Amino acid sequence: MPQAQKWVDKVGLAVLFPKADVVLPSLWEQVSDTPVSDWNEELGFLWRTKDLLPAEGRACVGKHLAHLASCVAPRLVPTLVAANGEPLDDPVVDAIRELGPLTKPQLRAVTGLPAKHVERSLVLGHRQLVLTNAFLVDEGSSWGSLAHDLVSRKWQLPKRLPPRDQARRELAGLVLAQAGELTAADLAGVFKWRRKEAAAVLDELAESYDGGGFRIWAEP
Repeated sequence: MPQAQKWVDKVGLAVLFPKADVVLPSLWEQVSDTPVSDWNEELGFLWRTKDLLPAEGRACVGKHLAHLASCVAPRLVPTLVAANGEPLDDPVVDAIRELGPLTKPQLRAVTGLPAKHVERSLVLGHRQLVLTNAFLVDEGSSWGSLAHDLVSRKWQLPKRLPPRDQARRELAGLVLAQAGELTAADLAGVFKWRRKEAAAVLDELAESYDGGGFRIWAEP
């Protein structure tokens, strides 16, 4: 677990499992040299790790990047919120704000909302950096249920966040340094920005060249 924490802090942004069209590194690739398939020791470790990292305050974990389960170094949480955070007026968020971290079954019970509505609210809350994974709750099932909390409460954001354009440059620079080269579509896919927005940020960081009908930005 400490090694996983150090790795997340080093890379800053990562996904749990690799995906072909996502340029971020994956924690799975650090613990195994085999494809994600049948259950094995490495997969068991990663399955526990994804819940323990946020529970122990080692890393922010949630569906915050590329619509995938992802890890964010605590030092970058304010930057990511500044770059991508959006307010969300939703009864699920209101319940968590008032009652503290809650699981899906608990949210259905306290809000009276159907499972699909709760799931949709949680996905949106994670994407807009309002909600995040908190810890695993034993509710009598084999796997337990994940409790969700406010990002601002779980990670104690500063009162003043960096300006959005500055935060986006920092995040884009980090991804470019990791990948070496990026297209606007690569960067947009990570943060769900418009391609024109991603291209504008990359123009501030590096020179581009023609990649055969599309632009590619290379690390300076």
